[in-house]
Amino acid sequence: MPAFDASRRKLLLLSNSRDAAGRFLQHAQEDLDGHLAGVQNIVFVPFAGVTISWDAYVHHVAEAMKEHGIGVQSVHNSSNAAELVRNAEAIAVGGGNTFHLLAHVQQAGLLNVIRERALAGTPYLGWSAGSVIACPTMQTTNDMPITEPDSFRALGLVGFQINAHFTDAHPPGFQGETRRQRLAEFVTANSAAKVVGLPEGTWLRVDGPSIALHGQHDAVLFKSNTPDTPVPRNIELAERLED
Repeated sequence: MPAFDASRRKLLLLSNSRDAAGRFLQHAQEDLDGHLAGVQNIVFVPFAGVTISWDAYVHHVAEAMKEHGIGVQSVHNSSNAAELVRNAEAIAVGGGNTFHLLAHVQQAGLLNVIRERALAGTPYLGWSAGSVIACPTMQTTNDMPITEPDSFRALGLVGFQINAHFTDAHPPGFQGETRRQRLAEFVTANSAAKVVGLPEGTWLRVDGPSIALHGQHDAVLFKSNTPDTPVPRNIELAERLED
């Protein structure tokens, strides 16, 4: 992954899209309003949708964006998706299956275009899979590999990995690896990597070089040869995550 200039980034990276009551894009409403202030239209990437049609996914997002006075255009409906992204006021990448998302972003020739626009300051909104692909790779997804992307290399808008929907859940009698164990395996095999386990109801707001965790819970940071540690809310985290 080439080096990037973090100075103009404007990213909102949500672990999940729904609050505890199932309401879509409601739990981060205040940050969402600030993140998209002045935006009239947003370009949406629906490729993570698998059991939902992309048309239905776009409609769902459009209904949510009406509350913000924002229209939605989808890359899958455009005859020139790359040009649509190049001219976007803001970019949103939805959740679903991360393998499916990245494979279709690659096939559509959008990986570098989205990266260039987001690093140039175009607001980027991601949730779940859309947050995972903001990282250097998609290798810390929770998803089943239902399709094969050309590579695991993702957008690289941040210098660390995200594990969305992070949980410490360990049902009685469960003998498989926990999420902590899986992420410990990742940083052991990829010793230079850092991973933020991002629980439900939390998100990262990235403004230029500044990074802050917002929401209901602390997150967890995983590093090689280091005990996993809490990532506290509402303080500057860039040095901890991207040094």
